[in-house]
Amino acid sequence: MRPLLALTEDGAEHNITALRQELASQFGLTEAELDQELPSGRAKTFANRVGWATTYIYRCGLLERPRRSVYRITDRGRDVLARYPQRVDLAVLSEFPELQEFRRPRGRSRHPVVPPPSSTDAATPDERIANAYEEYKAALVAEILERISAQTADFFEQLVLDVLHAAGYGGRHANSTIRLGRSGDGGVDGVIREDELGLDLIYVQAKRWQNPVGRPEIQRFVGALQGQRGAKGVFLTTSTFSSDAVAYAESVTPRVVLVDGEDLAELMIDHGVGVTVDTSYELKKLDRDYLGDEEPPSELADPDLGIRTATDS
Repeated sequence: MRPLLALTEDGAEHNITALRQELASQFGLTEAELDQELPSGRAKTFANRVGWATTYIYRCGLLERPRRSVYRITDRGRDVLARYPQRVDLAVLSEFPELQEFRRPRGRSRHPVVPPPSSTDAATPDERIANAYEEYKAALVAEILERISAQTADFFEQLVLDVLHAAGYGGRHANSTIRLGRSGDGGVDGVIREDELGLDLIYVQAKRWQNPVGRPEIQRFVGALQGQRGAKGVFLTTSTFSSDAVAYAESVTPRVVLVDGEDLAELMIDHGVGVTVDTSYELKKLDRDYLGDEEPPSELADPDLGIRTATDS
């Protein structure tokens, strides 16, 4: 991490490809070393490590990203270079709350399962696998939200309908999702028909915001639902909801479900919207029904094969 950060110390903008090439030259890597792949065979080891190093120091605010794949050092980054002349790693970055925020489980599985770096060696293989998966997903969630925020409002409105449809709402019949667009319909951005006749409708509101969505926005959406005589509504945003907004949505009729940015990104991951499978691992466990759940008794050894049993003299 430190060599990468030091390459940006001049304050200029640096493309990640150029940074990777500079690091390879600085480390004196051979072509064979640069061609070394991860066990999955889906990525080069060195490029993958540079990518994760960039992700960590960017998420902790040591680098800023003026545009995609381009980085520039921040004042925090200069301070870290000055205070840590030998090495910058996760132990150093752990002083910043952004690291734990970034590494925590996201979306609907928000439970603290990722241990601090100092306790990683004490974790079991099962725990390390689970923690690595959660950390990988956290990085993907953050990347998804950044990409969504850079898109247009029209794109976001269609995206949320695609996600809800992929999650099973609207079934497979034609015209099950309808985007109303800028014209809207009394504060509603889209409609999902849960049955072919359209007897059961879900009304959708999509807000591509940076700031938290407050109670007034939810109240306006509820008013729109009442105007449509709708019984179900989903309000989705790229940001978060204020506590007042959440409390109001939980107490009001018609029913309104709130989906914040992290929940939306996790739904996209779960249902394959905007993401593809990169690598798949299958973990096996012992079949105790087939191989038995107890140690074999010693008297099963065959004396004729020259193996002495416990009863042999």
